[in-house]
Amino acid sequence: MDNFQDSSMKEMMEAIEGSLKRINSGDIVKGTVISVSDSEVFVNIGYMADGIIDRAELSDDPAVNPKDIINAGDELYVYIINVNDGEGNVELSKKRADAVKVWDELSELQSEGKSVTVKVKEAVKGGAVAYIKGIRAFIPASQLAAGFVEDINSFVGKDLEVKIIELDKDKNKVILSGKEVAKEAKEAKKQELWNSIKKGEKRTGTVTRLARFGAFVDLGGVDGLIHNQDLSWKRIVDPAEIVSVGDKVEVYVLDFDKEKGRISLGLKEISEDPWNTITEKYSVGSTVEGTVVRLLDFGAFVEIAPGIEGLVHISEISEERIAKPASVLKVGDKVKVKVLSIDTKEHKMSLSIKEAVEKPQEDYSQFNDEESSMATLADLFKDKLKNFKFEE
Repeated sequence: MDNFQDSSMKEMMEAIEGSLKRINSGDIVKGTVISVSDSEVFVNIGYMADGIIDRAELSDDPAVNPKDIINAGDELYVYIINVNDGEGNVELSKKRADAVKVWDELSELQSEGKSVTVKVKEAVKGGAVAYIKGIRAFIPASQLAAGFVEDINSFVGKDLEVKIIELDKDKNKVILSGKEVAKEAKEAKKQELWNSIKKGEKRTGTVTRLARFGAFVDLGGVDGLIHNQDLSWKRIVDPAEIVSVGDKVEVYVLDFDKEKGRISLGLKEISEDPWNTITEKYSVGSTVEGTVVRLLDFGAFVEIAPGIEGLVHISEISEERIAKPASVLKVGDKVKVKVLSIDTKEHKMSLSIKEAVEKPQEDYSQFNDEESSMATLADLFKDKLKNFKFEE
């Protein structure tokens, strides 16, 4: 009988042990909180003995009160420090388990190329520091943004979307990059723009750079160019006369070439084309004042209103024969011109300077009566008749 009881007891113990977890130091297991005190947390980990998390192993914050962050019934992962703490309990650590899980999560983020948002904590030599999943990480200055960073401190306290570009658990090393995320976002915007852009449409952009020949505008990942002649209806020499870097502008898409990555833009309103109403303001035969804006070998261009220029051919500059317009005119001269012709379709106008010059009026009053006329005519031919001989 005793042998039967001993055998039954042995089988029962083996069954109980078989149903319990087999644990070793270094394992990470899931448990359920039984109770919480000011100094420790008791956890059921499915083992014959309960586990205990000392306050020092609960969090990196030494002043934390377990009751403030843990409640009975919570499920959590714990790291097994010692299977027997000397009093029959299993010594556990939550912060070590969290650290291991975090490194696993970081490794997964890196392998999948996923981004995550972090807050930049401080600027240090060569870059900045942020915390990702509670782990201290370094962001090199060259990786903070897509472009050159002048002031690292300007990033402190701000959220930054980053990717993990280097990870070494053994050395506790994590390197982050905001540049990679920015580049990918820019490329996505660039593709979106190329897929949606249309000729003639109006878009909003930001002036990014001025050149001698025009202004570059960022439409969202792609820069377009506004040539000087498309900035304004009036003639301009420097794009800075119209726009400045940083200006928000509404532009027209004049043309684009996706293969070459080029977009031509216009700033001037098509509806405001001064040639649309030119015949209302100027007529053939009228005389107006203008400014010489260009000199060429064959003539001079004169601006009579913003965006309205006409050509004074070299033959229409002076009554006298001249070799070059520059011999009698210079850019900036104010001149009176007569309108000879207007072509609204081709935006062309022919002007004349010599026709606009008031010619002195001849005084023919002395020939008003017959007697004075005859006397005057005789006087005119008197000298010639004196020397003229008639043939016999």
